[in-house]
Amino acid sequence: MNEVFSMWKNMKMVVLAVLCAALYAALLIPFKGFVLIQGITEFRPASALPVTMGLLFGPAGAWGAAIGNLVGDFFGSLSAGSLFGFVGNFMFAYVPYKLWINLGLVPKNDREPDLKSKRKIAAYVTVAVLGSLACALVIAWGLDVLGMVPFAALGSIISLNNSIPAAVLGIPILIFLYPVIKRWNLLWTDVMNEEDIPVAGGLSRIGGILMTVSILVGIIGGFIRASNAGQAFLYRGLGAVGEVGSFGVFLVAGMGVAGLVLSGFLQSMPGKK
Repeated sequence: MNEVFSMWKNMKMVVLAVLCAALYAALLIPFKGFVLIQGITEFRPASALPVTMGLLFGPAGAWGAAIGNLVGDFFGSLSAGSLFGFVGNFMFAYVPYKLWINLGLVPKNDREPDLKSKRKIAAYVTVAVLGSLACALVIAWGLDVLGMVPFAALGSIISLNNSIPAAVLGIPILIFLYPVIKRWNLLWTDVMNEEDIPVAGGLSRIGGILMTVSILVGIIGGFIRASNAGQAFLYRGLGAVGEVGSFGVFLVAGMGVAGLVLSGFLQSMPGKK
């Protein structure tokens, strides 16, 4: 996670973060009228962007997704839950680029996000779904703890609302953008200082595995505990009588969130490219 903070010393990375935030917000704001949950979330075709931004621009893409989502919240959905929206959208872009490097999904000698092979396309879909679930886990857990929206309803809605655009629309977007960004030498691994780029292997691999397990245990375990508390899924869950803010959801999904954050630090080993 060192690169998340050290990138702010690099002016190119800062500019990339600002551009990512502006683009994400620009695509979020026009759809604020297509409300899915009043004051919370809406139809989001812009969800195709964070995974691509993360793979191309690394931590700049993650900060861009977080800041862009916060800017979008000022146009109709700003609330106490926006803090969790900030963190969740950060994870939406952060998780994919970390797992692309550290989970062994792509060859060690070819980690470029060019999607030129079936293996890389499968890897892209995997990290896109995991990033979407990480975003859903953080936001649904936070808003359930605040007593605003049931975990099962919000978590399932965000999971689908993010996963489908990210996995389907993100592929052609990345195929189109990668050669342009590569030609302009704007890939984050080309822009950042070599000593600030984490090295795969060792604790980083363990961190990648922990990140994946934390996401899956947090979201699935949270759904199970939420269901046991009487919550329902998707839109049916918005009118259900189930307990919001149950201790079981707080504990199980919270463990997933804690593991997600911890795993980021385990994937922070700096070194040479």
